[in-house]
Amino acid sequence: MNATISVTPSLPDTGQLRALESESIHIIREGIAEFDRPCLLFSGGKDSIVMLHLAVKAMAPSRLPIPVVHIDTGHNFPEVLDYRDRTVQRLGAELIVGSVPDAIASGRIPEGPGPGASRNRLQTPVLLDTIRDNNFGAVYGGARRDEERSRAKERVYSFRDEFGQWDPKNQRPELWNLFNGFIHPGQHIRVFPISNWTELDVWQYIADQELELPSIYYAHEREVFERNGMLMAVSEFMKPGPGEAVFTQSVRFRTVGDMTVTAAVPSEATTLEQVIAEIAATRTSERGASRADDRTSEAAMEDRKREGYF
Repeated sequence: MNATISVTPSLPDTGQLRALESESIHIIREGIAEFDRPCLLFSGGKDSIVMLHLAVKAMAPSRLPIPVVHIDTGHNFPEVLDYRDRTVQRLGAELIVGSVPDAIASGRIPEGPGPGASRNRLQTPVLLDTIRDNNFGAVYGGARRDEERSRAKERVYSFRDEFGQWDPKNQRPELWNLFNGFIHPGQHIRVFPISNWTELDVWQYIADQELELPSIYYAHEREVFERNGMLMAVSEFMKPGPGEAVFTQSVRFRTVGDMTVTAAVPSEATTLEQVIAEIAATRTSERGASRADDRTSEAAMEDRKREGYF
């Protein structure tokens, strides 16, 4: 008698995860071998956590030979900053911080208008300054193609010109996973090792590898208010306006960014298994559901990427 096998969508396909892991480790090793002064962007978010874990695996048993770079807006979740510092200390890695507040204080860039203004766009000139000042030839980023339509256009090796800008119509072919990393002085390559992963792949890999995450990724009681259909967390950087009532709700965050533009989602998921079940059932990308800065226009992300955003 034939039995019917029911497959739960939240269960990880370990064969698929091993294939994704192998591809990403290959990309990381290629870049470290090919480029002068590569670095790894680390926001303390789930994607950069997975990418850092893959980089450590790629270089084992040696210590990570490239610096970890964080572009700090000054509006970060304190839980994420604590996680960043503990992780870098545990790995014995070099941490380089590009500071948006320092750039504002020096007059390099202007602060946004009004209280609680987003500094997300201000990360771009600080990132470009950090790349130039440290002469980085390659910058590893944790972007995935399923996040947002402009990131779906991105190559694994994304060429940036002398001004750090990206031209989506001028990209190099990557047939058979052959990557062209040739650059002139002043240019650099953004390398995206987890381009082919999905949000669900990332969460299943986190569970498979038993990776620690900042606590904001799990459901917890938090004071929030609704703005433009999004739940914004009350903080020293984000205050409710007229008519925006504060209430307490069980929420979690699907993505990590500037507190002024990163929204929470209602959730009761307090474990990895429960989060994975939520992600398997959702039909909205984490950026579409949680990032106010991506709602300013249909091309908001692509405009920022053309300017040099990661």
